Amino acid sequence: MTNDTWATVQTKLKGALGANNFSSWIQPLEFSKLNAGVMTFHVPTNFIGNYVSQNFGDQIIYHMNQMGESVRRLEFTVQSQTRTVAAATPTAAPAPKPTSTQEISGSPIDSRFTFDTFVVGKPNELAHAAARRVADGGPVTFNPLFLYGGVGLGKTHLMHAIANELKLRSPELNVLYLSAEQFMYRFITALRERKMMDFKQLFRSVDVLMVDDVQFIGGKDSTQEEFFHTFNALVDGQKQIIISADRAPGEIKDLEERIKSRLQCGLVVDLHPTDYELRLGILQSKVEVYAAQYPDLAIAPGVLEFLAHRISTNVRVLEGALTRLFAFASLVGREITLELTQDCLSDVLKASDRKVTVEEIQRKVSEHYNIRLSDMIGPKRVRNYARPRQVAMYLAKTMTSRSLPEIGRRFGGRDHTTVMHGVRRIEELKVTDSQIADDLELLRRALEE
Repeated sequence: MTNDTWATVQTKLKGALGANNFSSWIQPLEFSKLNAGVMTFHVPTNFIGNYVSQNFGDQIIYHMNQMGESVRRLEFTVQSQTRTVAAATPTAAPAPKPTSTQEISGSPIDSRFTFDTFVVGKPNELAHAAARRVADGGPVTFNPLFLYGGVGLGKTHLMHAIANELKLRSPELNVLYLSAEQFMYRFITALRERKMMDFKQLFRSVDVLMVDDVQFIGGKDSTQEEFFHTFNALVDGQKQIIISADRAPGEIKDLEERIKSRLQCGLVVDLHPTDYELRLGILQSKVEVYAAQYPDLAIAPGVLEFLAHRISTNVRVLEGALTRLFAFASLVGREITLELTQDCLSDVLKASDRKVTVEEIQRKVSEHYNIRLSDMIGPKRVRNYARPRQVAMYLAKTMTSRSLPEIGRRFGGRDHTTVMHGVRRIEELKVTDSQIADDLELLRRALEE
C-alpha cells in the first residue's frame, strides 16, 4: 500500500463524514504501515486514537477494503510516546507556567468588576459569599464553584471579581479565565495543529481555571471528553475551578451525565432574578459614581424607583439605561425628571414592558390568596377581599402601562382615586409588613415567568 491509497480513502471519508469531523479526527491521523491486515497510524494523543477507533474505525476499514487492501483492524500509536510518558512521571520537571495567563491565554479581566462594585441583595447574597470565600484563597473548600442564572444577573461580574481579588492577593497564581467557546476553539485548533500536548500542558498547569457559559459545550462530545479530563486533573491537583452557566448542571442539554455529576460535586449556587430593592440599590450605587462625573445634574425623586420597577429582567439593560439617561440630560442641560426619563428611554421601556395584562394579574392574585376572582373585583369591601384587591391594583400599576382609570374599569368600574388609594396603601404596607412584601415578590416572579 502507498500513501496515495490512504489519500484517496481520506477524500472518500471527507465526503462521508463532513468537513468538521474530517478536520478534527481524520486529518490528524498519519499513516505508518499496513502489515498482516493491521493498519497502523501515528496520532497526537491516545484520546484521538480511541475516538477514531470507536466512531470511524469501521468506515476506514470498509473504504480500505474497497480499495483492494486487506485490512482487519486498526492500530494507533502516539507520536513521541516515549517523551510523553516521561513527562507524565512523578519525577519529571513541572510544566512551566505562562507568565500572564489572563492576558495571553484567556480573556482579559475587566478591572471595573470587583467585589466593591457588586451590589449585594437577597437574590445574590449566597453567590457573593461563596465567590468571596474562593477569592480569599487558602485551602480549596468546594470544587468547583458553579454559578448559574439568567442573563444580566451578575455571574460574569462575580467571575471577574474573583480574578481581580486573586490577582491582588496572590499575583503569583496562574489564573485562567475564558469562555466555554474559547476552550472548545483552542481544543479543536490543538487537534488540527497536532499540539495536544501543549494544550494539555497549558490547561493543567493553571492554579485557578474559570470557564464562563459552560452550557455551550453541551452536545460537543470531543470537547466534553477533554473538559472532563482537564477537570479531573485539576481537582486531583487541588486546583480551584469556577464555572458559570445560564442553568443548573442537571438542566444543561446534551451534557454527559458524568460531567453533570462532577459539576454538582462542589457548590452550586443560583443567582435569582433581582428584586425591586436590589435593582434600586444598583441604581443608587451607579448614581453615586455618575454624581462625580456630572456634578451639575440633578435627579428628581421617583426616577430611580420608576426604573427599578420598569426594567426588571436584566441588570445590564438597567445600568445601560441609567448611563444613557445621564448622558442625555447632560447634553440637553436639563434635570433628570420622570418625563425626561420616559422620553429618553422610550425604546428601552417599551422593550422591557412585561407582556402582562391586568386580567393575568387578577387571576394570579386570586389564586395566591385562594379567593374567587369575582369576589376580588366585585363590590365587597371585607378585608379578605379588599387587601388582595389592593395588591392586584398595585401590581397592575407597576407591571403594566395601563392608566389608573383603565385599571379602575377592570376592577368593577372603580374610580381612579380608589386605585390610587390602593396603590399607596400597598406601598406603605410593603415597608412595614414582611408578609405583604413577600407576597408581592412571589407574585411578581410568577407573573414575569
